[in-house]
Amino acid sequence: MDRRQRKTRDAIFKAFIKLLSHKNYHQISVQEIIDVADVGRATFYAHFETKDYLLKELCEELFDHIIGTARGGEYHCTFGSAEDSVFLHLLRHLQENDHNILGLLSSENNEIFIRYFKSNLKKLVMSQYAENGKLKDAALPEEYLINHISSSFVETVSWWLSHKRRETPEAVTTYFLATIEPILQERG
Repeated sequence: MDRRQRKTRDAIFKAFIKLLSHKNYHQISVQEIIDVADVGRATFYAHFETKDYLLKELCEELFDHIIGTARGGEYHCTFGSAEDSVFLHLLRHLQENDHNILGLLSSENNEIFIRYFKSNLKKLVMSQYAENGKLKDAALPEEYLINHISSSFVETVSWWLSHKRRETPEAVTTYFLATIEPILQERG
């Protein structure tokens, strides 16, 4: 994608995020997105087949960036220590609020974004824990643990947002790790 195409795509994403912060996803029309982004209808459809495809691409870009940096970083996969935890990295990244991701996660459209967030978290948990053998000895099935850890972290982020991020990412990570550690310490 050349620079001009990337700039147009970013304008569409920004317009869509702006609209999502004020309106329900199902109430937003492609025409509104086009008007706010100041692009033509053909330009919009050259980038995105539908509004649903735009949503999918937006979520993939946002969460792939956040989760991708966590996967590629030098973060420890320990459960007991918050320091340098992959979960701490995610919370710090969310706190930076790139592309107003916190607004999207706490908006009336949040169920859409939470679903994508959880899906990407499952991939992260698989790559950081399951593929490294860290869930193999647990008394519970690996697939269950992946789902449980991902769901618990999503709920932790939701709790953190509902409390207006009063707690530091370090404190929230400590809480989260304390809740999942007992499950993983029970060896079969």
